[in-house]
Order: sequence, then C-alpha cells, then structure tokens
Amino acid sequence: MSEPPPPEVPAPEAPAAAAFGTEDLEAARVLFARQCDFLMGAVTMDGLPGAELPEVAFAGRSNVGKSSLINALVNRHRLARASTEPGRTREINFFLLDDRLRLVDLPGYGFAKVSRGAARKFQDLGRAYLRGRPNLKRVYLLIDARHGLKAPDGEALDALDKAAVSYQIVLTKADKLKAGEVAAVAAATTAAIAKRPAAFPRVIATSAEKGDGMAELRAEIAAAAFA
Repeated sequence: MSEPPPPEVPAPEAPAAAAFGTEDLEAARVLFARQCDFLMGAVTMDGLPGAELPEVAFAGRSNVGKSSLINALVNRHRLARASTEPGRTREINFFLLDDRLRLVDLPGYGFAKVSRGAARKFQDLGRAYLRGRPNLKRVYLLIDARHGLKAPDGEALDALDKAAVSYQIVLTKADKLKAGEVAAVAAATTAAIAKRPAAFPRVIATSAEKGDGMAELRAEIAAAAFA
C-alpha cells in the first residue's frame, strides 16, 4: 500500500503591507518632495549637530545602495554621493529635510577598502552614534534582496539590539528578483528578526531604480519621526 503524499507546503508570503491610508501616503509624499540639502559630515561625536530635530538613520553593508535609496526617497539624483568603491562613506552624513527632519547616512560595513584600523575607527563612530543619540527615532537597516541576511548583517543586528534602538529592515534592489523571490526573502528576513527585541516587524522591499516600495518607506519614516 503506497504512502499518502506529503502535505503541500504553501509558498512563502511577504509580510502584510503597512497599514497606511491614502492620506498618510500623500502626506509623506509631500514631505519628501520638499527641500532637502546636505547639512554636514561628522567624523567625531563632538562634531554632531544639535539634537533638537528628529533623525532617522540608514545603515548597511558598503555596497547595499544607501546613497541611491536616500536619493530616491527625496527624488534627487546627486544629493547623497553614490560610489562604485565600497566603503566610501567614512563619516556620518546629515541631510536636512524641510527644516524638520534629518536623514543620516551611517558608515557602511563589510567591504571597506581601507586598513582594519581605519575601518574600525569610522565604524566605531557609527556605533557611538547609535548608543548616544537621544533624538534618533529609527534606524533603517538596508539588506540586498539578492543575498538576504549575511554574517556581517548579524553583527549589525546585535549592535542595534544592544543599543536598544528601534530598527526596520529595508530590502534593496528588489527589482533584480522575481516577485515570488522577493516575497521569499522578505518572509525569511521577517522570521530571522522575529525574536530580536529592537526589530520593527515589517520588512519593506524597495527598488531605488524603479521606485518600488518608496511610498511605503516614506510613510514609515514619517510615522516613526513624528509619532
């Protein structure tokens, strides 16, 4: 007598869409359409601007597309300087949006083409910022959708949990994958962070090139910054 076939395993699904209505999405669109300028770069904690405005920060591996994402958020092509050389961001860069919110580009990790000592110096600066910035509302940790979470990302997650900073995973370069593949990566990422104390539970898949996910990410940022 033949054995019954194994139960069918359902395909992984992406996390539920963010609960933002049309008005929320439009308000976020208007906010990010307003003036945004490079404010300053800081190489020491003493050189940071004052803490009177809310800040959201972007972190990730050196080749994950942080500059491209920031540019796409504010619809500017050259606001944040993208580079083909991994590890180019070696300071904390601040961008001022509508005189109300600062977008913060943290030094990348994982592929910097510098000495270990130099890499440790500017990556330690990023960690110090995470631990000691009272006006930091959320960190957006960028993960390449084509690769998912890797070992260096795990170290970043540990650092964020230790700093007790709210963070949200943003998948980048999602246009390089098929929709089902993006859903699978998003589901796997959601499962991987489920028990992490500082992780925000929604994972957003984005494409700086195509604009996918940008409306939702703008709304997430606005909600986190001005809650």
